[in-house]
Amino acid sequence: MYTLLFFSVLISYLISAVVFIAYAQSKKNLFSKIALFAAIFGFLTQCLALITRWLISGFPPMSNLYESMALFAWSVVMVFLIINYRFRLSIIGAFIMPLAFLITGYSALLDAAIVPLIPALQSYWLSIHVMSCFLSYGCFACAFCLGIMYLLQERQLKLKHVGKLLERLPSLEVMNTINYNIVLFGFILLSAGIITGAIWASEAWGSWWSWDPKETWSFITWLIYAAYLHARLNSGWRGKRAAILSIIGFVCVLFTYLGVSYLLPGLHSYL
Repeated sequence: MYTLLFFSVLISYLISAVVFIAYAQSKKNLFSKIALFAAIFGFLTQCLALITRWLISGFPPMSNLYESMALFAWSVVMVFLIINYRFRLSIIGAFIMPLAFLITGYSALLDAAIVPLIPALQSYWLSIHVMSCFLSYGCFACAFCLGIMYLLQERQLKLKHVGKLLERLPSLEVMNTINYNIVLFGFILLSAGIITGAIWASEAWGSWWSWDPKETWSFITWLIYAAYLHARLNSGWRGKRAAILSIIGFVCVLFTYLGVSYLLPGLHSYL
């Protein structure tokens, strides 16, 4: 059953991504409704898939790379759906749903076997810490997409190139404001993830902070987004510079999540 649910999610995200891209290149609003329906269907199906895997294994599905990739895609789509509900910004789906599909597709290449939790993960802090981090990753992924959208919109305006995409994208000011709000919320969640991780580390390993590679790069990521917020609030950084910094921040998120796991093994290697 879980396998069927997983591939339903994969196909749903693919349909959503393709139709959202078609929507960005056309004037047919029906495409947006179809793509959004596919995204919602895929998200709800993924919720069911994660619950099913939880019931099968007996512990939250967030203990290895395969499960964390599924959680990553889930969090990205959830944040996108919240943004669309709050701001009616469905065009971001043309950028975020392809990313969600790629994440889900990559997880299909990984070992999906359920293995017992290692002793270090047998704690209620697992759900609190991991959920905080991945929800922040979902926020930063959407901020990354908004940053790209901002740069595309600004370039088209400078070139005075009025295309179909320009008609779909919101104003630069709207994108700048939404980007800031998403980064702020993501920063709060990342801070919560780092704090709960430190408490958990103290209980599991007897040390709040060990400068493990993932801990170090999580702190670097936190500093980048702290710099974004500081520059935005105190130095008046807006527009292009803020968009570029949100893009750089997400690149650091990806390295913290995947690059460190593959290149700099440590206490968090199992994730």
